[in-house]
Amino acid sequence: MKIGISLGRLRPSLWTEITVEADRLGYESVWMPEHLIIPISASGSPIHGAEHPPVPSDVPVFDVFAHLSFLAAKTSQIHFGTQVFNIGLRHPFVTARAVATLDQLSGGRLEFGIGASWLKEEWDAVGLDFTTRGRRVDEAIEVCQRLWRDDVIEHHGEFFDFGPVMFEPKPAQRPWPPLHIGGDGPAALRRAALVGDGWIPMNHSIDQIPASARRIAEIRRGAGMPGVAEITLAAPDATLETLEKMADVGIHRALIQPWTSSRDALDGLREFAEIALGASKELETFSS
Repeated sequence: MKIGISLGRLRPSLWTEITVEADRLGYESVWMPEHLIIPISASGSPIHGAEHPPVPSDVPVFDVFAHLSFLAAKTSQIHFGTQVFNIGLRHPFVTARAVATLDQLSGGRLEFGIGASWLKEEWDAVGLDFTTRGRRVDEAIEVCQRLWRDDVIEHHGEFFDFGPVMFEPKPAQRPWPPLHIGGDGPAALRRAALVGDGWIPMNHSIDQIPASARRIAEIRRGAGMPGVAEITLAAPDATLETLEKMADVGIHRALIQPWTSSRDALDGLREFAEIALGASKELETFSS
């Protein structure tokens, strides 16, 4: 099983130190949250049953590609994930350029997590129709993939329209970095099966994973898609028992936060590595 670190609930001033140490200790990846803007009037939540957004409007938000490129320059092995990038809010030219740049600069260490978004007010703020986000996301993914793969592309769609263009450089990973689809509904499962390399459930418990994983596999088989979608799940706690349970149900990557506060993050990171990173390699047979 791959063990990644989720930076979302850690003080941003520690992200660099934690990432450099995680790289040294042998963690597989670090994952950074992403938003373009969080309006003061924000409502709702991606978490089922919650009435308010999980982050306040004044939370520090960094450009994910700039920050991860900075971290890439300070590390050598660890991969970098977006958890998750709101791909529908940007023009595909902007997204494709940022992805290709980070993947090139990191030597092919990007894990590109994307989602259709849940925050309507964020779409309102940039003047986009929230009700069309699913179609817009699908079209943005298609355009990005063609930019990363093809020598010349031309596109005339519902949301994006342009004549022949060339796009260089291509990402270091070919044809593109792994696409991890965030979300829990039928549209997210469909994308994970048909255009994704992985799936990041947001509201699934460990016990709920197998049924949805079977559904993704069914869709892939029906479309003649090879392989399986890699499942990445935030672990409810950082214990070996939880990792064993996750591996047993077919989860490929656990995202953990082995600390209770930012003050003890480095110690927690080191203690967990000593206890669990070796054991996680033994769990690979369960999640393969």
